[in-house]
Amino acid sequence: MASSKDYLEYVLDQLSSLDDISYRAMMGEYIIYYQGKIVGGIYDDRFLVKPTKSALDMMPDASRELPYEGAKEMLLVEDIDDRDFLKDLLNAMVDELPAPKKKK
Repeated sequence: MASSKDYLEYVLDQLSSLDDISYRAMMGEYIIYYQGKIVGGIYDDRFLVKPTKSALDMMPDASRELPYEGAKEMLLVEDIDDRDFLKDLLNAMVDELPAPKKKK
């Protein structure tokens, strides 16, 4: 099931206090970038983030879910309505994420 554009717009609005948020559509779903790094995505109208140490510390009870068949587990962000939490979460995660790969 593809994610709705409305849910994407809601998540982007919740993240609007952060500079340098972007997204890319990918097979009906959306990859979310912060400062050029992939932090997670929207899959089946769920906001999932990579399971970094910071994300695990901030959401110790978060359920681990597959974004799609064959993918690595990600963490479900249930507190999507709390803008301050989302801002703190992405700011904590960004330094733990790998830099984007250089295009050849």
